[in-house]
Amino acid sequence: MEGKRRIKDSALSALRRGSGLVVLGTALVLGACDDENGMNPVVEETTFQVTVENVNTVYDLTSTGEFSIPEGEETPGPLTPGGSYAFTFHAGPGSRVSFATMFAQSNDLFYGPDGEGIQLFDALGMPLAGDITDQVYLWDAGTELNQEPGLGEDQAPRQGSADSGDPDPDDTVRMAEDTFGNLPSVQDAIQVFLSFLGGTEFRIRIANVASDDALLTSDGGMAPVVLAPGVWTVGTAQDALFTVGQPDRGEGLEGLAEDGAVSGLSGELSDRTGITSPIAPGAYVVHTGSSVLFAAGSTDRGEGLEALAEDGDPSGLASAVSGRADVMDSGTFTTPEGASGAAPAFPGEAYSFTVTAMPGDRLSLATMYVQSNDLFFAPAEAGLALFDSGGLPVSGDVTGMFLLWDAGTEVNEFPGVGPNQAPRQNAANTGMDEGGVVSQVNDGFAYPQVGEVIRVTLSPLPSGS
Repeated sequence: MEGKRRIKDSALSALRRGSGLVVLGTALVLGACDDENGMNPVVEETTFQVTVENVNTVYDLTSTGEFSIPEGEETPGPLTPGGSYAFTFHAGPGSRVSFATMFAQSNDLFYGPDGEGIQLFDALGMPLAGDITDQVYLWDAGTELNQEPGLGEDQAPRQGSADSGDPDPDDTVRMAEDTFGNLPSVQDAIQVFLSFLGGTEFRIRIANVASDDALLTSDGGMAPVVLAPGVWTVGTAQDALFTVGQPDRGEGLEGLAEDGAVSGLSGELSDRTGITSPIAPGAYVVHTGSSVLFAAGSTDRGEGLEALAEDGDPSGLASAVSGRADVMDSGTFTTPEGASGAAPAFPGEAYSFTVTAMPGDRLSLATMYVQSNDLFFAPAEAGLALFDSGGLPVSGDVTGMFLLWDAGTEVNEFPGVGPNQAPRQNAANTGMDEGGVVSQVNDGFAYPQVGEVIRVTLSPLPSGS
């Protein structure tokens, strides 16, 4: 657990660079009755504390995957000379790619970059492309005793069952040594080419370029160089797959390096993969009408929603709605609890503010989903009811009433890596104009569930507090 905590703390440091409604009982009801039977309570003005928490998980990887089907084939299989694997991914400036594929004629050797991974952008933020084979090495996982490549009886092509070899007396991950004098050089076995496809998309092609005589054995024979299916990952994490000089972490690298089995490591990487997002300062309003902050299906009104949704600036929107006749209370929440000033709220942090309302009043609020171009969290345009049908104040978790909206003002890029998204843009309002309408997000990209990012709770305060 300590290792995973370290990974998450490191990732958060890099980043900084269903509804459960419960009504209060009569203890908070003021007055006695308002009908001839004396049964209906009278509720006076109520003050609510509203808390908007960032409950997002801290991830150190933005995407991961497997490569297992040789190009031109339809089913998974090993990579023989002349064949190639390929995979595509999205990445933003600062991201690096790592991968691992087994050198099958061995006990536990695999090809991959070093712990830093392969840089995808230059110092100016321009995408890189070309032959990157010189950044790929042959590694020893340190999990199984090495035998002569191409002859060992405990090597994948010849072993009776998986994980059948003796333990390696040196259990650390390290550069592979040519102990038996017949290992081909990396360049004689594999070629890795990086292509930039436009936007934030890249492609890596791993080709088996070994000749028939690349691996000669001590019995006078030749063994074909074979690569196995592998895994890849993209993010800002150091040592994403292993740490040089340290033992295997027990997360699946052993299975990949000894047997070409990728599911274990792929599963572990998947648990570390996602979009870690701050939430931004937001605007709130207590109102009786509808469509106060926005109108679904209509273009942005030019009242400040664009600045909130694109750049996390709620001031214009809060000011614009404050003068409406159907608005009872409005303002902004900008400073996370315990902070000294306005700032985004990172995972584990929260905004909190109070509003005062009467039965019939509703609450609307909006806060930017920061790892996007113009997405924001808000309830439906009518807002959420602050009192139940009996006139009692609502209390508890109201996150289930919130949706992820697209302001329709800026073209969406791949979430978490787009160069015109707030964490990476050079200046406010830099993305391409979309000319769309406000709607629930539906752009083909994958986003976390609302409740995986924010939690919104209402807490009616005792009278006089």
